[in-house]
Amino acid sequence: METSHANAKLYVAAGGKIGGSMTVASYNHNAQHFFDQYQSLTFEQVHSDWFPLLEKQNGLVLDVGAGSGRDALALAERGWDVLAVEPALELRRLGEELTAHSSVQWLADSLPDLSEVRKLSYRFDLILVSAVWMHLAPSSRERAFRILTEQLAPAGMLVITLRHGPGDSDRQFFEVSRAELDSFARQRAVMPVPALQAPRADELKRQDVWWETAVYKLPDDGTGALPTLRHVIVNDNKASTYKLGLLRTLVRIADGAPGLVLNRTDDWVEVPLGAVGLFWIMLYHPLVLRHQLRQSPGKLGYGFAKDDFFKLQKFAPLDFRVGMSLSAEVAPIVLRAIRDACANILKNPAHFTTWPGSNRPIFEGGSQRIAIKSESVRLDKATLARFGTFRVPVMLWDAFSRYACWVEPAIVNEWIGLMSSWEVRYSMDVYHQGLQWVEGRRDTSTVRHMVDLQLQTGNVECIWTAKSLKGRRFEVDHCFPWSRWNNNDLWNLMPATHTANAAKSEKLPADSLLRQARPRVLSWWERAILGTEREAQFFSEAEAALPLFGQERTAEGVFEGMLQQRLRLKANLQLSEWLGV
Repeated sequence: METSHANAKLYVAAGGKIGGSMTVASYNHNAQHFFDQYQSLTFEQVHSDWFPLLEKQNGLVLDVGAGSGRDALALAERGWDVLAVEPALELRRLGEELTAHSSVQWLADSLPDLSEVRKLSYRFDLILVSAVWMHLAPSSRERAFRILTEQLAPAGMLVITLRHGPGDSDRQFFEVSRAELDSFARQRAVMPVPALQAPRADELKRQDVWWETAVYKLPDDGTGALPTLRHVIVNDNKASTYKLGLLRTLVRIADGAPGLVLNRTDDWVEVPLGAVGLFWIMLYHPLVLRHQLRQSPGKLGYGFAKDDFFKLQKFAPLDFRVGMSLSAEVAPIVLRAIRDACANILKNPAHFTTWPGSNRPIFEGGSQRIAIKSESVRLDKATLARFGTFRVPVMLWDAFSRYACWVEPAIVNEWIGLMSSWEVRYSMDVYHQGLQWVEGRRDTSTVRHMVDLQLQTGNVECIWTAKSLKGRRFEVDHCFPWSRWNNNDLWNLMPATHTANAAKSEKLPADSLLRQARPRVLSWWERAILGTEREAQFFSEAEAALPLFGQERTAEGVFEGMLQQRLRLKANLQLSEWLGV
């Protein structure tokens, strides 16, 4: 096959008439019938729901199960170079005649293997699998999906149309579901792309037949960060879960505690090494101490899990999260456990997590000696910086922050796969419980108690409506919605009427609404938190979570940090806004 793709990218349209020899034979024997049937519909009729999602106007396409060549021709006429794959000889011959004068190359191949396509080592900007998936046996689908995603170029898009309803006696049909495809996508760390969710009626007017479209994209933000992350998560060799643990630790810090950043240059983001060690312990605490889930094959211990780590068994991870004050009895145990974790991180995952195709470590870090005494300590930014520093490439840090909602599930999915390969006696529920982040529980009890105390001696106003909560049912609202950003910090929890809380639901308060609430927010903090035993915790939590909080510990400074965080969440998570009751 002769192809010329200088400065061009590949689109593969793979139409999988692949339900065994019976199906291929049917397409061969009835080639003219199927050709005429396909040509009776236009490309726009069949694919108008997803084609506008394409960001590029040309590139390389793989059309799997290309059939009559209708889609391949339409794409070529729009400026794409197309590799059309069709296993049925007679149907392929008709398609070749139709596309003879277009930039379409034909190949005899089929799913699940695509063995001929893979020999070409192309990477496609678009892969189209139209009216094919229902012919593929369920036992072959996971392999087929994996192979398809491996053919995608960075930012490439995979489109699979799903046919629902009865088949015919000449071809093999199997039930299909979007949920199954979504589960494969999580395993392969590709992102679902919102398309039209409504089912589509069959354009050929066949009774009880309907269609839906699933679209996925290989992530690429233009910096190379997401392909690098995907390589480490999915493809990199792993003798333990440590590489995944380090990535998830950094995602958690970037997303939930960006205020811990010590320094940022054009190339690096520097965070306290102690923060990396602390979040590491919080991740592995439930896995090792509560669920006893193996984090490497065999029965050997873990480099980070020394005596002090096991002494933490009687504590919950929330007892030593950022901002918490530790007693003189507990502080040395936690600090030594952090120190051991830091040493293991620098020696193992930070050293062996390397750039693709290189032995050069992605991350850099350096420890420093820390004197650990039997005295109370607050786990704030300054304390965590005493352990040393850890450096993350800027492009990866920004990807952790912007795409945490995609990156973290991909890490968790791969983590579960590793653990289950080493120890099969547990159910998936146990693995998911072990990997649930410790702040995965919505908790407003502390602030609710504060509201009750204030109501005993005076009045408390709803932050959003200014209505009195005295004698009225009230709620404690997560200013920035819990469902999209798990944060139980004191500064994020606000007294509100039941009506306002229900109306706000999971929306982000609009900038104008939050600014209008400023005097009530500041008044609440000053009355209920500042000047109490909770004040140090309040400021330490704000310092960690709010990226532009700064050095001055004032209520006004926290509120300004909230305004910046609101904008960050809106940009990164695309949250809908609430304008008030």
